[in-house]
Amino acid sequence: MPLSLSVRSVSGMKVAFAGLGVMGFPMAGHLAKAGHEVAVYNRSPEKARRWAETFGGKAAASAAEAAKGAEVLALCVGNDDDVRQVVAQALPAMAPGGVIVDHTTTSAQVAREMADLARQSGRAFVDAPVSGGQAGAEAGQLTIMCGGDPEAFAKVEPVIAAYAKATKLMGPPGSGQLTKMVNQICFTNVVQGLAEGLHFARRAGLDPQAVYDAISKGAAQSWQMDNRWKTMSEGKFDFGFAVDWVLKDLGLVLDEARRNGATLTQTEMLEGFYREVQAMGGGRWDTSSLIARLETPR
Repeated sequence: MPLSLSVRSVSGMKVAFAGLGVMGFPMAGHLAKAGHEVAVYNRSPEKARRWAETFGGKAAASAAEAAKGAEVLALCVGNDDDVRQVVAQALPAMAPGGVIVDHTTTSAQVAREMADLARQSGRAFVDAPVSGGQAGAEAGQLTIMCGGDPEAFAKVEPVIAAYAKATKLMGPPGSGQLTKMVNQICFTNVVQGLAEGLHFARRAGLDPQAVYDAISKGAAQSWQMDNRWKTMSEGKFDFGFAVDWVLKDLGLVLDEARRNGATLTQTEMLEGFYREVQAMGGGRWDTSSLIARLETPR
């Protein structure tokens, strides 16, 4: 199936959104701006109330209340157990034929589990992890990789277009999560290459900005280089996707690799490197903080 570029989303659907973190808050806001009737739920009620004040939707006291009669329920929560908990509460309250869209990064196993559970209740589940970070969520420019039934995907694609620049159905339930794992493998390895390159440049007595100017239009170019080389060189690590979160994601990747037999030598090393950064007190620093462990005296 070819890449599906987002178009103006349909409006007027009854939509619930659970999980109003740095990603979910603006994503739910885009749904309200697109004209949907949106009810939100968050474990800390104050955040849900603040969202309702900002965007004019409804703040619900529970996941079940938010999902009552909803045609679509979007999730952006913390981990597998959070997804299980919200789905268990919300699924019975949804409209018959409703679709759950899970934007949480989870295991492929829990996606398949939730898809079976939804199917048994006459509803559907699409795993739909995102790439693009906080900035992408705020701008409505996320890339979304999905797993699920084609009919369920077709129903929710115009809804999630409110915050997506591109979506793609990758295959059956769990396929979206597996694709997100590939994304995490690739971008973290790129960040490590940048950290080592910047570290080497400094040790060699080169001007980091001059190095960037010289190499950023050639084979070394990447989104990470264009957006993080300068901030890494300045020791700024406050750009959203935290070390604590990437460690969760890499744990999922390595668990899946043990199941499918993939050899991920560099990614295993990277998990250890991020644990070093975490031990340095950098759990809330963003992923580009890999440079810090190279430039800390040992």
